[in-house]
Amino acid sequence: MTWTQNFTPITDNLVLSSLAALIPILYFFWALTIKRMKGYIAGITTLLVALAVAVLIYGMPAGKAVMSASQGAVYGLLPIGWIIITSVFLYKMTVKSGQFNIIRSSVLSLTEDRRLQALLVAFSFGAFLEGAAGFGAPVAISAALLVGLGFNPLYAAGICLIANTAPVAFGAVGIPIIAMEGPTGIAAMEISKMVGRQLPFLSAFIPLYLILIMTGWKRSLEVLPAILVSGFSFAITQYLSSNFLGPELPDILSALVSLFALAIFLKFWKPKTIFRFASEETAAAVEPLSTAEAETKYTKWQIFHAWSPFLLLTLFITIWGMNPIKPALSGHYEGNNVLLGGINEIGKLLTFQIEVPGLHNEIIGSNGLPIAAFYKIELLGAAGTAILLAAIVTKFIAHMSAKDFYSTFVEAMKELAKPILMISTVVAFAYVTNASGMSTTLGMTLAKSGDLFPFFAPVLGWLGVFITGSDTSANLLFGSLQKVTALKVGMEPVLALAANSSGGVTGKMISPQSIAIACAAVGLAGRESELLRFTLKHSIFLLLLVCVITFLQNGVLSWMIP
Repeated sequence: MTWTQNFTPITDNLVLSSLAALIPILYFFWALTIKRMKGYIAGITTLLVALAVAVLIYGMPAGKAVMSASQGAVYGLLPIGWIIITSVFLYKMTVKSGQFNIIRSSVLSLTEDRRLQALLVAFSFGAFLEGAAGFGAPVAISAALLVGLGFNPLYAAGICLIANTAPVAFGAVGIPIIAMEGPTGIAAMEISKMVGRQLPFLSAFIPLYLILIMTGWKRSLEVLPAILVSGFSFAITQYLSSNFLGPELPDILSALVSLFALAIFLKFWKPKTIFRFASEETAAAVEPLSTAEAETKYTKWQIFHAWSPFLLLTLFITIWGMNPIKPALSGHYEGNNVLLGGINEIGKLLTFQIEVPGLHNEIIGSNGLPIAAFYKIELLGAAGTAILLAAIVTKFIAHMSAKDFYSTFVEAMKELAKPILMISTVVAFAYVTNASGMSTTLGMTLAKSGDLFPFFAPVLGWLGVFITGSDTSANLLFGSLQKVTALKVGMEPVLALAANSSGGVTGKMISPQSIAIACAAVGLAGRESELLRFTLKHSIFLLLLVCVITFLQNGVLSWMIP
């Protein structure tokens, strides 16, 4: 039995309906920032609030509301939860095998300075992982690495979430941009060009902003040359690749150029003073290795061997994201290659797409068409499986016993039980919000801003990523609405679509999924409220920058629109 979404359920009043749609979101913020609930409790109760609003106010049948929540919960387990489990497992393997001591030493051989370590690991290496995998892997791996180097866990998680702003729009091999082409009819290349004329401003600024957060203005100026090398090498490459190559490679190329440019630069330039955190300056703190010790203690082969788990992770994730390998892993390959054909058959056996009972094609959306709903499970094609394979190869490289391998995996699973529960519940909340029409109500309200819509267009993306945890999902959710509204107010549609994606990147650091992933990676399950309070103000500030850039590009800087 079908049900038609109603976007103005309260007396056909859009404002009142929007206030109702805000209830679950405001509750979540209250639960974490004011009440300081543990993350999984906040997630469960927010889901219950969303279900209540969907059923009692939006008139969604209770069965359909519950089934939409189940669809989100499954997606929260796979691929998202699977990536977190395998990422943390791989990191734990490097620690238990003793390889992380060598990794730590190799980073210190470049610099002992915490500011520069943040640029190398959180900004450049994290951006590379975002470009290759996305779905939480960048924050999970880079935050764990920073903790291993000696960063405070909460601080490491916050820094990595903020650093992840620069690459999100082109994350997971350009999928957020490519996804918009279908529902909007605007070529992905054109959207890529426009995003590539917005985000580089943010990308060039993020390294400076990170160091300002860490140390303040005076200490930031001490490493300004390194900041400029890191930010501008990334931003220039991001602009060139997005405008001349397309949306697939900007993150990977920008991250590699930035990483190597800064590493080479640090071979010839060092800051006058080494910055360490206050806790490291106390007598009780463990002093990090001196640069000289780090350079002489291990051979190049030992360093390469220690880094090999993350090199393997990079290799497998890159392969998993390549065409035509990616469709073959999911059983969708249509070519004639014998090897890929064999992989495709395995992929078919390990890919499940099951209609959600009572939900599939039983909700009529804003376009008057039924909405498909599937439990989609890709066991072979999931990025987490690529990371698991890297871990299996690492077992042999690190000469880890089968017993230690198994016990480390079990340990990771136990530690991540509550964070995964939070992730599943907040994704379930996102699916209920979308299926009931609450998300569309909020989007329609912002679209009523008229001549100020170019300023508020990025807010839609920000809101979408907060709700869904994904720039891809936010672009699919609000892409058509952005295009239609832009045409009404005389704004170039491609600018509105780019604004949705660019605004969305600033919402990633406060998304409940991202917060849960970051806390899980650094062993801070239950302290999600602290991390949200740390990132919230930075999210709003960076969003305002994107709003201003979009507003100016709609007017005085309209020559920047392709």
